[in-house]
Amino acid sequence: MNNIITDIKALQEETLLNLKSSKANNTVRAYKSDFNDFELFCAQNGFKSLPSEPKVVSLYLTHLSTKEAKMSTLKRRLVSISVIHKLKGHYLDTKHPSIIENIMGIKRRKGSVQKSKKPLLIKSLKQIINVIDHQDKEEIKIFRDRSIILIGFSGGFRRNEIVSLDYDDLDFVPEGLKITIKRSKTDQFGEGFTKALPYFDSSQYCPVVSLKKWIELSKINSGPVFRRFIKGSKLSENRLTDQTVALLIKEYLNLSGIDSKNYSGHSLRSGFATSAAESGVEERSIMAMTGHKSTEMVRKYIKEANLFKNNALNKIKI
Repeated sequence: MNNIITDIKALQEETLLNLKSSKANNTVRAYKSDFNDFELFCAQNGFKSLPSEPKVVSLYLTHLSTKEAKMSTLKRRLVSISVIHKLKGHYLDTKHPSIIENIMGIKRRKGSVQKSKKPLLIKSLKQIINVIDHQDKEEIKIFRDRSIILIGFSGGFRRNEIVSLDYDDLDFVPEGLKITIKRSKTDQFGEGFTKALPYFDSSQYCPVVSLKKWIELSKINSGPVFRRFIKGSKLSENRLTDQTVALLIKEYLNLSGIDSKNYSGHSLRSGFATSAAESGVEERSIMAMTGHKSTEMVRKYIKEANLFKNNALNKIKI
């Protein structure tokens, strides 16, 4: 009998590990961070956070709406609260009328239009690279930063994908560079896929040329491709954080005389997709590079790119 109990306990622990592993580490951290905010709200107002009730969750969503939180934030927090309940073995009815009707009411009263961060388009990309190239810094630092931005833009990378690149993921071929993406936001099971970056006509803005030079200067032959510097220009073994990508973009935008307030690490990815759409690249070709599984977001980029190109006012002579 004791053996059976021990086996069941082992199976329960293994099952819990499987549940946790069903989500990427960054995703689990985000769920926990969101739930911590919900816990704080419950503690301050005398509610029980785990297990909770739909009416309490509904009050929390109203609380967020009064703090000018975006609709996307409200929806994400609801998902996070639900997931944490499931992981802890509790049921929460997120489709309960008190939650659904409240969200619909908030949406009607506040509106659901979200102001997205700006895409980094080609003109601004070139300005940034020009500024980086004229920095009074060691060559090795210049080529790290310019390679991060050029690779991020040209491959339509998410910022965490950029910093997750390892030397073994790179394959320089006569046509350019093949990059293996081992895991991404839309590839939770690590099936992986490959992005191909051809050589550009202009070597100054070519991600392949820049990355080759970075590898040569840094002498990296294994491990993380993009790393931190310590003690001046000494390269460490430590991988950069994805936040560093966003900070670099903002830093060089400001140095270029461009207000960085409405840009983020995502601006490289959205910049590629929007620029490709402006150039008439097909939807499926954009998705093949970015790794989008759904057409919804890609079509949003295409719509944005065509706002002026297909504008009815272009046909009106005034």
